[in-house]
Amino acid sequence: MKVKICGMREAANLWAIADLTPDLLGFIFYEKSPRYMGDTLSPELLRSLPPTIQKVGVFVDAPLPELLATTAHYLLDYVQLHGHESAAYCQEVHQCGLQIIKAFSIDDSFNFNTLAEYVPFCNYFLFDTKGAQRGGNGTTFDWRVLANYHGPTSFLLSGGLGPDNASELLAFQHPQLAGYDFNSQLEIAPGLKDVAATQALLATLHERAANS
Repeated sequence: MKVKICGMREAANLWAIADLTPDLLGFIFYEKSPRYMGDTLSPELLRSLPPTIQKVGVFVDAPLPELLATTAHYLLDYVQLHGHESAAYCQEVHQCGLQIIKAFSIDDSFNFNTLAEYVPFCNYFLFDTKGAQRGGNGTTFDWRVLANYHGPTSFLLSGGLGPDNASELLAFQHPQLAGYDFNSQLEIAPGLKDVAATQALLATLHERAANS
């Protein structure tokens, strides 16, 4: 299972988390987010991360030229589209050669049939909790609703994941589950991850993977 740690913003904290070798690290380029990266991390710093860690830029309804410029500036491996981006927009991004994680806000009434038009253009879906914010709400949704998802695109599970629900997370199974996206439940403050808690959680996940 892939592990993504999202909302990185502080240089020293970034290196400490990178040393734990997650599969993906997320950087938020949405100004309204409390985890907005702004200019706190330089392109050179992101480019110096180990090549085994893939860099994900999180955008919310960004104009395509802005998204392309930011992706090139930071040499991002993925763009995570966390707004109301249409399938047509995803097609444009895809045609520019970028890898896409398309996020969807999930509640009990979500219609998974609406995802079919996104399938040709997205590498992964990300299923997050529908809430007041575009992400980082810190709450889970009812994962049982994912039994209604039968699409071909693998997904990352997000929304309130952390040490407190690690056992439930490890017990959850779905044929298209590709990994987990962690953010606010690992934080000391917005954008600042608790390194010890993250290390312990990753150790638990790796132990489960080794024994499965």
